[in-house]
Amino acid sequence: MVKCFIKKGTRLEIIKDLELLTDTAELKDVVWIDMLRPTRTEIKTVEEMFDISFPTKQESEEIEISSRYWEEGKRIEINSYFLISDDPNPYNETVSFILQNRLLFSIRYKELTTFSEFSKRFLSTPKEFKDGFDIFHQIIDIRIDADADAIENLSKEIAKIRRHVFSDYTHEDEEILEKISAFEDLNMKIRENLTDKQRILTSMLKSAVDRIATDEVIIMLKDIKSLIEHTDFNFERLDYLQSIFVGMLSIEQNKTVKIFTIINVIFLPPTLIASIYGMNFHFMPELSWKYGYVFSIALMILASVSPLYIFKKKGWI
Repeated sequence: MVKCFIKKGTRLEIIKDLELLTDTAELKDVVWIDMLRPTRTEIKTVEEMFDISFPTKQESEEIEISSRYWEEGKRIEINSYFLISDDPNPYNETVSFILQNRLLFSIRYKELTTFSEFSKRFLSTPKEFKDGFDIFHQIIDIRIDADADAIENLSKEIAKIRRHVFSDYTHEDEEILEKISAFEDLNMKIRENLTDKQRILTSMLKSAVDRIATDEVIIMLKDIKSLIEHTDFNFERLDYLQSIFVGMLSIEQNKTVKIFTIINVIFLPPTLIASIYGMNFHFMPELSWKYGYVFSIALMILASVSPLYIFKKKGWI
């Protein structure tokens, strides 16, 4: 699907059928072409209409991190990460942008809330966005705000699981460790997403192309820096939480071992006594004694109770 946003003064028009873009004057008024899961035919049509070439999805994803921003003449090509956090396994989706002659082209292969939200803003206040540079800055700014919300939600989840760990978590050891691991993975994805945008915006500051809007870029870079610091803090919290949880597991295991040790100590002396009187020697003093059985039982009970009394007195149990 291809959407062409045409801006004429303060009026905005959206065309979804490329065949309607036949007027040369209209082509000059196009400020943004948003392509969602475009077919090869749609891509070829746009390339011919605007004398431009687009990378394929595979090419966009395989571009090295250091080469995700490319500038040549009046053309800027950007491949940026957009976090998909509502998936069971969060991941970073690559979105391609091309800025050429103040016109923005965006190519994506998944529905993204950032673009839906910006489209609503663009339709409500089209006069605030003069060209593709303004549109791109606003899309990135919205994405940074979304990343901030993702970090805030993650921080709340970390605080929630921390309270749960210090309460009665009722033998949910594997589940809690899986959650901590999932939170670490999500935090890493958020950080990769932010670092990617930081690198792109830093490259834009060095750009020789006009209309980069340096002040806006600097503000966004400051926001990204503070968010990256927050992700570092979340990593520290997760490491600390994992260490505490593992320590608590060790304490629980030690308690279990302690219980079994006490049980062994209690039953070891009676077992020894029973073993002695269970030997089949012919000459044993208590063998023919009238009270031999009662004596051995009493001796075993005394041998069991004595360790309990000593442990209790020393405060070991």
